[in-house]
Amino acid sequence: MQRPQTESINPDGLALEDRTDAEALAALLDGQLAAVSAVRPAIPDLARAARAMEEAIRGGGRLVYAGAGSSALMAVADGLELPGTFGIAPEQVVLCMAGGFPVDGLLPADVEDDADLARRDAAAAGVGEGDVVIAVTASGATPYTVAFAEAARAAGARTVCMASNPDAPIFAQASIAICLATPPELVAGSTRLGAGTAQKVALNLISTLMGLRLGHVHAGMMVNLRAENAKLRARATAIVSCIAGVTEAQAAQHLEASGGEVKLAILRAAGAGDDAVDLLERHGGRLGPALKELHAGPVGE
Repeated sequence: MQRPQTESINPDGLALEDRTDAEALAALLDGQLAAVSAVRPAIPDLARAARAMEEAIRGGGRLVYAGAGSSALMAVADGLELPGTFGIAPEQVVLCMAGGFPVDGLLPADVEDDADLARRDAAAAGVGEGDVVIAVTASGATPYTVAFAEAARAAGARTVCMASNPDAPIFAQASIAICLATPPELVAGSTRLGAGTAQKVALNLISTLMGLRLGHVHAGMMVNLRAENAKLRARATAIVSCIAGVTEAQAAQHLEASGGEVKLAILRAAGAGDDAVDLLERHGGRLGPALKELHAGPVGE
């Protein structure tokens, strides 16, 4: 029986332990770069996934990240960043990891095989219509993740299923299938390496494209960030100053008057009055068209 790609032996990994430190590290880096290159062919499917995520957020639905083991860690890392980076409401991000989140160095392996646990977790999270589930598994056959995707789809959620093996079982449960055909690992089966890196890149891409389409990025800046510490408050002030063309002192004043809402602070600093909220809402939260209307009168979408 042929091994799946994620379990196959990579010839470049043979005698890896006998190489010098520099040679071993260079080989491992090359393996990472080869894995990242596997993301590019998936770009059309990544775009579809990002659009589905955007629609879920706009419609009041949720993004539900699900997985087991190291794949779950990649998923959780992406989901946890969305409120701070793009101002996504925390209640619109749900994180489900087989066995729960570890608090020490132990990452339980047996729970990956528990399909019943996955079904219970999906039910407990109330996964259903309007939600998008991002189910991540390197092999594409992890029982927990496959069962979670199956339960989610049966409940009416859209499913984005990400795996590294073509024809992976999880793709049968996918509304949108993302195959990241990474090469065999230099340490055979250690999918925390290349496959994990490719997952991290792909997740970053789809969530960032979602943020772009939601209007939470303008001129390469995070205009919907949550400024909850000194560093982020300074960043928000700089963003308002840069885009609105005002001093940082003025930007700070507009931010305070806008309750820390960066987009509103920009519009007010640029000349909007009490209509800033309506102006932004008319353009679906997108700052660029709102600024155009402010400066040139109403414009078409």
